Amino acid sequence: MRRILKVIVASVCVLPMLAFAGPVNVNSADAETLAKELNGVGLSKARAIVEYREKYGPFKNADELSLVKGIGERIVDLNREDILVKNADK
Repeated sequence: MRRILKVIVASVCVLPMLAFAGPVNVNSADAETLAKELNGVGLSKARAIVEYREKYGPFKNADELSLVKGIGERIVDLNREDILVKNADK
């Protein structure tokens, strides 16, 4: 019975969050979009991504996101398939 309850809770709580994440260009998206589209990234972490990008320029690959304070390798790995690193002007 406990196992069934755990599966139900996981289905209701976790799966919808994963389903709504989508590809996002981290070199052009605003903080609100980053927070909405990346799992494990709230508005404050999303703002840190934007600030880092504005200070140091566009990201060259997804792994560079881990240079942003509060964004670790786990968050990058969790979102790797949804992280786009196209130039902001393209």
